[in-house]
Amino acid sequence: MTDRQLPSLDRVRAVLSRNRLRIAFAVLILVSVAVVASAATSGGLSTASEEELPEAPPTENHTVITESGRAGTITAYAPDGEPVYYNNTRTKYFDVDPVENESMTIEYTATDTIHTEGPTCSAPPCALNVVERANLSTGEVDVIYERYDHQETAGEWHDADRINETHIAIADIVADQVFIVNTETEVVDWLWDAQSDFPVEEGGPYPGDWAHINDVEYIEEGEMAGNLMASLRNQDQVVFLDPQDGLVEDWTLGDENEYDIQYEQHNPDYIPESEGGPAVVVADSENGRIQEFQRNGSEWTRSWEWSDNQMQWPRDADRLPNGNTLVTDTHGNRVMELNESGDIVWEVGSTLPYEAERLETGDESDGGQSASELGLESQTEAESNSGGGGGSSLIGIDPLGAIGDFIESTLPHRIYNGLLFASPVWMGSSEFAAVGIALLTGIVWVGLEIRWQLHDAGIRFRRPFYRNGGN
Repeated sequence: MTDRQLPSLDRVRAVLSRNRLRIAFAVLILVSVAVVASAATSGGLSTASEEELPEAPPTENHTVITESGRAGTITAYAPDGEPVYYNNTRTKYFDVDPVENESMTIEYTATDTIHTEGPTCSAPPCALNVVERANLSTGEVDVIYERYDHQETAGEWHDADRINETHIAIADIVADQVFIVNTETEVVDWLWDAQSDFPVEEGGPYPGDWAHINDVEYIEEGEMAGNLMASLRNQDQVVFLDPQDGLVEDWTLGDENEYDIQYEQHNPDYIPESEGGPAVVVADSENGRIQEFQRNGSEWTRSWEWSDNQMQWPRDADRLPNGNTLVTDTHGNRVMELNESGDIVWEVGSTLPYEAERLETGDESDGGQSASELGLESQTEAESNSGGGGGSSLIGIDPLGAIGDFIESTLPHRIYNGLLFASPVWMGSSEFAAVGIALLTGIVWVGLEIRWQLHDAGIRFRRPFYRNGGN
């Protein structure tokens, strides 16, 4: 073999090596696309239409579930698990409460997004926030109170709580306020502005989504009777408000950026002294857990917490009169009931649930006892192998799931939740891993192709740059 033939053989070997890499890259991308396509075509869980609703297991009472994600829905399940009411006419549904002495009537907050310019929206999108009352038996819906707001992002009412026949308290995310309105006259009788007690330099971006007051509850008995409890999500605090004196400072639960206490919480549920309180059950959303705090003297101490390996973004938790806890896990795509041992004894799938309410148990499940009174034991470690999304496995091994779990554990919980919120509901850890592998493979492939083209053209990258045979 002559020396002249060697460069030709080297070129052949280089081409063969490149083609093997190209085939490997193509296979990786095709497999990743197949995993994602399989999850997408399988449909996954969807509650966007009444026909697609899953049946729920039997339980003793009616269960109402709201959704505020890609499709706004409100669904009621009968004790036998059959859906008995469904409505998706509003863009988003949030808090839901039973109406006293009317077992099949509920009140809820909802938001409609206005996308077109008109007399109620000069710069779309805008929002129409409503408090409505619905009869689950007849389907009749009445508007109790409504207000148009100039923005849709952070422009919602997530919660309203009835005080008496004429007055309701509203958690107003738009204006960072809690107010009490007479629904007959539509006159606001009392208002608390979060700016009166909290600096705008803390919390979320001002004036965009600063405090994000996502919950309000009127306290009817005990030491705090007549006061209101509110959740300032972006300040990581649950506060208590006296209608006469404003913020009750020494009762505040949590602190700004003290994420080990709670991190962007939702829907705290107050338990009075008569049931072993004062205590607060709260969905610690960005920490992916449910927890309870007991009031001991002048301090709050954590008395119970619960999580499993599927818990992703809980946004509601109510202690039921039977000692169980009803939990809404938005990005876990489920509503479930935990017994006193921490076992899941009832569960129904839901696309992106916001809140769940057990009817016939009172507003926010009156009569539920505190964890200390019940002697509940905390569960903080995963005990099941369940997880969202699909994925491929071979002899019990799920490499994509393992990579997805690694991605989830590496990314900040808030970032991962943001990805889940923006992605289709069928996207789980395996699908995220597949997308990541496909993107990384594509980037490496493109980079190598560019390098190979430059190499074949005789271009080398050095410091300084030079071209073979050039000056």
